[in-house]
Amino acid sequence: MLAKINQAKPLVHCITNYVVANFTANGLLAIGASPVMADEVEEVADMVSIAGALLLNIGTVNTRTEKAMLVAGRKANECGVPVVLDPVGVGATPYRKSAVMQLLEQVSIDVLRCNEGELASIYGVTWESRGVDSGTGDMDTISVAKELARKYQCIVVVTGETDLVTDGQEIIQIRGGNIYATRITGTGCLLSAICAAVLASSEHPMQDLASTLKQYKDASEQSGEELGAFQINFINALQRMAEGSK
Repeated sequence: MLAKINQAKPLVHCITNYVVANFTANGLLAIGASPVMADEVEEVADMVSIAGALLLNIGTVNTRTEKAMLVAGRKANECGVPVVLDPVGVGATPYRKSAVMQLLEQVSIDVLRCNEGELASIYGVTWESRGVDSGTGDMDTISVAKELARKYQCIVVVTGETDLVTDGQEIIQIRGGNIYATRITGTGCLLSAICAAVLASSEHPMQDLASTLKQYKDASEQSGEELGAFQINFINALQRMAEGSK
């Protein structure tokens, strides 16, 4: 799937957080997509109208960017531009939860990309988390993911030791990966942006998202165990896959 993105070269409009913006942009460029990080409320409607897909990431959300996300999301729906929502740390504070629920209520999203803790918070399951970490708790993750997919009429992607993709009916599970990916800031956020690139380049999003998750895990497995070099190795692995030179 990364090769398909490299051929399509979609423009991905990212309203994302400042912690990961550079890594996200470089990761999209590595696979041949074109990132744009526009979050000014006065221009987001114009920008998203020419984009192939929109990413909404609440990692460092504030009242200004929350408004920009709502404006961009509604415009994306008008234009038929697919939307990915990454509810980073949604369970950490009431404000984050409120921002995410407003987006889910006012914007029709195509993909909800989250970790298990974020899924639990949106669903309303008690979960022990710290900040934006996934945390721990007890729920039937597959059943909850399917129910939310049906409720919001979207594809739900839950990432972790085993990733899952569901449209509310079918379920695909993807195993593998590298634990060191969880110790690098932005790997989940970049994945959400790449999911947006998939939607802009795919006629079969469910299957192609699953394929992308597998490639993403494979790339992490090729990136070693030294944190300082991991980001560089990871970007290089994604580039090789996108360009067909594994």
